[in-house]
Amino acid sequence: MKLGVVGLPNVGKSTLFNAITQAGAEIANYPFCTIEPNVGVVAVPDERLDKLAALYDSKKITPTYLRFVDIAGLVKGASKGEGLGNKFLSHIREVDAIVHVVRCFKDSNVTHVDNRVDPVSDMQTINLELIFADIETVTSRLNKAISMQKTGDKKYRTEAELLERILRHLESEQPVRTMELDEEERAAVDEMFLLTSKPVIYAANISEEDIGNDANPLVAEVEKQAARENAETLVICAKVEEELSRLDPEERAMFLESYGIEESGLNRLVAKCYKLLHLISFLTAGEKETRAWTITEGTKAPQAAGKIHSDFEKGFIRAEIVPYDVMIESGGYNQAKERGKVRSEGKDYVMKDGDVVLFRFNV
Repeated sequence: MKLGVVGLPNVGKSTLFNAITQAGAEIANYPFCTIEPNVGVVAVPDERLDKLAALYDSKKITPTYLRFVDIAGLVKGASKGEGLGNKFLSHIREVDAIVHVVRCFKDSNVTHVDNRVDPVSDMQTINLELIFADIETVTSRLNKAISMQKTGDKKYRTEAELLERILRHLESEQPVRTMELDEEERAAVDEMFLLTSKPVIYAANISEEDIGNDANPLVAEVEKQAARENAETLVICAKVEEELSRLDPEERAMFLESYGIEESGLNRLVAKCYKLLHLISFLTAGEKETRAWTITEGTKAPQAAGKIHSDFEKGFIRAEIVPYDVMIESGGYNQAKERGKVRSEGKDYVMKDGDVVLFRFNV
């Protein structure tokens, strides 16, 4: 899954992305050997893997990962091709969700592009460019749907009516993700790949001095605006995260303790992005490897098996499943089986987060 990191100049986007990239560089067993310079790969934190690996004495632990893409800079007029606008918009289309960094700190040594710190204004600057781009896309599709109504096919009339609703919503300067849509309409919108339909997390970038301060008025403004947009908010200090990414695990733990922080902001960001995209993990374990596999909520057992290998899906027979908590409580697969805790599930079984699975297949 790819997440695009966006933000205006001097809001902390580059600092946060540097933290992501450095954290990703520490991962030795990432399954791809070459990563482009503008992509940071970060493991999704999952403490279940260590405990499960201990049961099996696994030689290797492989978590699941998210990719963060550094999106080109933005200026007003990007939707019309100003600056790197076309590049910015094309990269946004390719990601599954957006991490929008907004400045929630005041520092006279760091100038703001508009000479004032106003996170809501910053949010609206980028949102409007995405809205303008979507208006152009929807208008083009609407004109085509209206033209095709001459064929007499009712689907074009239905499509045109939906597009007219979307256009009115966009023209009121509201992102598509705030629209009330039924399941069928949502599916149709998903196929349009509209920029403002993508899920968003606002990363409210605070100063070191504001860590632990729950009364930051700039953060409060971001949270209110995000709620209006059906978006998420995460409070993070990019500068501290960059410092943390350079430390070894022991030093990192001491550093966090000195700030009174239980978990790094980067870990919280990754976990929140995972949840935002409606992703879950199932687990496989053995002597060679304990591993987490990413699937979307609602995935059935054969398709989950296909994540491991296409042959697993083609020749799927059944899935032998033990929930993670039951596996740990039992002390291993054999013990769980003796207690009658191993379930045999068929093709219609919908996978649950934390399912420890052994797939049976025949090709």
